[in-house]
Amino acid sequence: MRTVYIDVLVTVNIFIDFFIILCTKKFLHLGTSYRRMILGSLLGGVFSLAALLPELPFGINIIFDIVSAAAIVFSALGKCSLKSYIKRVAVYFFISFSFCGIMIFIYTAFKPKGLEIYNDTVYFNISPVVLIILTLACYYILKLIKRLTKGVCGGGICNVEINLSEKSVVFSAKIDSGCNVKEPFSGDYVIIAEEDLLDRCIPNDENTRIIPFNSLGGKGILKGFKPDIIKINGVEIKDVYIGICKNVIKGDIRALIPYEISKNIE
Repeated sequence: MRTVYIDVLVTVNIFIDFFIILCTKKFLHLGTSYRRMILGSLLGGVFSLAALLPELPFGINIIFDIVSAAAIVFSALGKCSLKSYIKRVAVYFFISFSFCGIMIFIYTAFKPKGLEIYNDTVYFNISPVVLIILTLACYYILKLIKRLTKGVCGGGICNVEINLSEKSVVFSAKIDSGCNVKEPFSGDYVIIAEEDLLDRCIPNDENTRIIPFNSLGGKGILKGFKPDIIKINGVEIKDVYIGICKNVIKGDIRALIPYEISKNIE
């Protein structure tokens, strides 16, 4: 590598990591905030400084890649079970290797000026103007794909954002036509979510309600509350409760949203 401009190296890899994280999020239908995604991509920019180190021996570079990917995934996508975490890191790796494979092909086939790969880090010596144009192009391509696929609730998955007492949390919920739980006094529908997804947005017992439900597994009760604000795929929805459950819904998608609610955001 002839000359490396550190600002270009870090900025380009922040850009690349952000879109790798975005693809991982979309692939696994995960709910996470853009703030966390930016944090993860910034961490990726820091790890890109490995390109300035002497060439890493085989084996050491793999360990470094695994550690850096694990840190980026945790920062961007948050905590989860060990099984889900390994799955997230594996998908992140798959997308990263796919990207790197394309870059290696371009590098070996066309030898473009300004493109280097060193210590598994991609370096583009491009101007900030070109980087901004590429960023805007990628943004509008993603927006166009979403519009063409009419992906308001594509794949039966919605992103749910709730705000309570100036605290917020984002998670993914699966649309379930069999989920018809309602708050008994108001008749409002209830989104059911695992307790650990809600993080800090769980009120004290005085501000929760008991919500009975029926399921194939029998009858039961949930603690429920109404957030100050609730958005589903960015659309604010009124008169919806959140029902808190424990160790009931398994997998990466651990929340259920009634089909009747999803019709309000078509």
